Amino acid sequence: MKKYLALIVAGLALVGTAQNNPTKWGSDMLKAKHQMIIEEVGLTMTQQEQFMPLYEAMEKEIYQTNVEARTLVAQVERKANPSDNDYAQAAAALSAAKVHEGEVEAKYFKEFSKLLTKKQLFQLKQAELKFTRSVLTRGKNRNKNK
Repeated sequence: MKKYLALIVAGLALVGTAQNNPTKWGSDMLKAKHQMIIEEVGLTMTQQEQFMPLYEAMEKEIYQTNVEARTLVAQVERKANPSDNDYAQAAAALSAAKVHEGEVEAKYFKEFSKLLTKKQLFQLKQAELKFTRSVLTRGKNRNKNK
């Protein structure tokens, strides 16, 4: 448990560098997330070699979907006088991105099921939630200290 906590703290310490180097920060956060998943799920070396490239492909696909939706939202936010249609399109894009994200996860879950045990599949979802909570908690605590 202490090892995981140290990993979380190390990964979350990177949050402070986000404004200086967002690309490095994102890369470091992904590395910390992946390491947490490897440890929390108890992946063997063989599983790591097979699973992590699939997991990274899933993350990239989801990321791209969200970038496209956020781009549309940013365009609406930059407009001096967005129309109701502009707002509706941006909101629909955000909603569609969530749906697509679920579809992508379901597609990859089938692949993950071929590599991981049922318990590991469960642990994967728990590790993802744990990582997200740790990032949110770190950000919340950081904002309190400002």
